[in-house]
Amino acid sequence: MQAINDFILAAAGQPWVLLLVLACCVIDGFFPPIPSESVVVGLAAVAATADVPNPWLLMLMAALGAFGGDNIAYLIGRRVGTRRWRWMRGPRMQTAFHWAGNELRKRPASLVLVARFVPIGRVAVNLTAGATQFPHLRFVGLTVLSAALWSSYSVAIGLFFGQWFEDNHLLGASIAIVCAILLGIIVDIMIGRFRGRLPEEPAEEPASGP
Repeated sequence: MQAINDFILAAAGQPWVLLLVLACCVIDGFFPPIPSESVVVGLAAVAATADVPNPWLLMLMAALGAFGGDNIAYLIGRRVGTRRWRWMRGPRMQTAFHWAGNELRKRPASLVLVARFVPIGRVAVNLTAGATQFPHLRFVGLTVLSAALWSSYSVAIGLFFGQWFEDNHLLGASIAIVCAILLGIIVDIMIGRFRGRLPEEPAEEPASGP
């Protein structure tokens, strides 16, 4: 176990680890299998007691990566739409795209801010925003705020739980990551329940003939 702790400390103290954070957060904006939350929260948990990496730099790189990834997804959505690739055409993703399109018309600010905390949710919202020609400058402003909130939250979760495990960085990082994932699942469930309670939009009546 001591060898694992030594390895974690050695890796966390390397300059390239912040570039890894940036890359993971960028890719995660349009490819959810890349676990950016796990990387950010885990490193923050280590930083809580080891002081590496610097938490402020970690927060900054996570925010920059999240902002970049979200806007890349927006541009992809604007260019290719939401049905180009097979993974987009699955029932779950199409339901997410349809819901995101409706919500962007009604409450875009809250949607973009909350969706950033749900991996599949943020990809659906970002791609749909581009595909539906949501104003890009407005989207940029919202993603600046959402990226800052998300990175602050992720680092705070890691710092909070990591301080309890000074002698076992692996355990501290693991618990912090699990807690962050559980909170993300809770947010996802709350969004699903809220979506289920929304009234259906009335169908348009066919125009009557002369």
